[in-house]
Amino acid sequence: MHDVQRVVIAGGGTAGWMTACYLKAAFSDRVHVTLVESEDVPTIGVGEATFSTIRHFFEYLGLEETEWMPPCHATYKLAGRFENWREPGHYFYHPFERLRVADGFPITEWWLHNKPGSRFDEDCFVVASLCDANRSPRYLDNLLFEQDFIEGGVERLYRTTLAEQNSQFPYAYHIDAALLARYLTQYGTARGVIHVLDDVVHVETDERGWIDWLVTRNNGELHGDLFIDCTGFRSLLLNSTLGEPFISYQDTLPNDSAVAFRVPVDARVRGIRPYTTATAHDAGWIWNIPLFDRIGTGYVYASDYCSPDQAEQSLRDFVGPDAEGLDANHIRMRIGRNRRSWVNNCVAVGLSSGFVEPLESTGIFFIHNAVEQLVKHFPATGFDERLRDSYNRQVAGVMDGVREFLVLHYHGAKRQDNEYWKDTKTRPIPDGLAERIATWQVRLPDTDSIFPYYHGFEAYSYTAMILGLGGIPVQASPALQLMDDTVAVQELRSISQQAEDLVAKLPTHYNYFAGLRGLPPQ
Repeated sequence: MHDVQRVVIAGGGTAGWMTACYLKAAFSDRVHVTLVESEDVPTIGVGEATFSTIRHFFEYLGLEETEWMPPCHATYKLAGRFENWREPGHYFYHPFERLRVADGFPITEWWLHNKPGSRFDEDCFVVASLCDANRSPRYLDNLLFEQDFIEGGVERLYRTTLAEQNSQFPYAYHIDAALLARYLTQYGTARGVIHVLDDVVHVETDERGWIDWLVTRNNGELHGDLFIDCTGFRSLLLNSTLGEPFISYQDTLPNDSAVAFRVPVDARVRGIRPYTTATAHDAGWIWNIPLFDRIGTGYVYASDYCSPDQAEQSLRDFVGPDAEGLDANHIRMRIGRNRRSWVNNCVAVGLSSGFVEPLESTGIFFIHNAVEQLVKHFPATGFDERLRDSYNRQVAGVMDGVREFLVLHYHGAKRQDNEYWKDTKTRPIPDGLAERIATWQVRLPDTDSIFPYYHGFEAYSYTAMILGLGGIPVQASPALQLMDDTVAVQELRSISQQAEDLVAKLPTHYNYFAGLRGLPPQ
């Protein structure tokens, strides 16, 4: 056994540079990091939305929002908005906001019991009203609307990770993935990451199947102790070289293709929505991610139901005149995960490890979780099979849990207007989900009844999707019939009043970022 001091990362993009920067932030000069990427291989960049745990990544790197958001054309994301999943014209929000509790029951249980209105999201979450009004989560003086989070004034003495996500932060980000990779390239190289622009033409392994070095076209051999595969869906190291089996999820998640546009917009005229939109369509769904200078939009679809040409035309029709003259980016997605993401001295991160459609903005989350776990399992004094096994269990559990949550979106959607949507009700579902759904019909999800391992989503997320999608019949807990609802009614009124006050006081999403950039307001 020998110390692990040299890390070689194959592949750049968001996965490669997030990994390189996080390792440098964790280990400084005690670990030497080299990243090799080709100038000729474009990054995929399907997912440009995140969810709220990503703030831990930037905090760990010591980056403030005012530093990295403008150059990445980033905006805030308060929620995901789901349109037409129940029926045409219907929408609801999946917000970054935990449910309030009244007399021991989540407020959604009381809402089901009393049915004070037609929209559970508007009645049970403050954030839904902020989204409808296109509000920023921060005032113009940068103060966060949610006072549970005290910021500034005191120098941070420690850095938090996903394990410290004790409270739900009220927003995430929309990010231009290519610009983020460029920003992190500058951050990483300034802190000692060796950046090699070259093609990897050969991977040398020993008789045990461990990687010895990478051979580049123009820069010779790159030697290391630990090799990280960030080469995207082709997985040059883990799959192509080491032959690790890939476990497909397509029996339960058939969407395997996407076509995307980058749509320029005048944000001052159009405004900026503080949410990601997922609009159900004939053979999948269409995403809309609002950045400061453009909208990222794309159609995720199942190739068994739709051809690439049909998908592109559907997306052009959906976008309208703004799509004229735009180049379409067609992407074939590998849906599933490797049996193991860490084999011998090779770790796959990002698309080379696994991927599911970006319905809940999990692409960057998978990267963040993987690199954080890599630091926690880092083999500083030599490789230990127990560390590898622990890492692989955690990463696999996250992927499998997200898979189950996404399957719920389709199985629970009321929409059944064509073959694609009818088939979502008869397709196999992961082991254990049917039993959980049966429980949720009589008792809404809680910590004990959702997927049992960490996967980034809490019980309130499952509740929001079940109530919003409308395809799974549910009822309030029978116990509420025997209880006084005074506290619950007061809580629901409080939510409504707080939402009204915040809509009146908070700036629009565009005006906040215009102020940050020194631009005139709307």
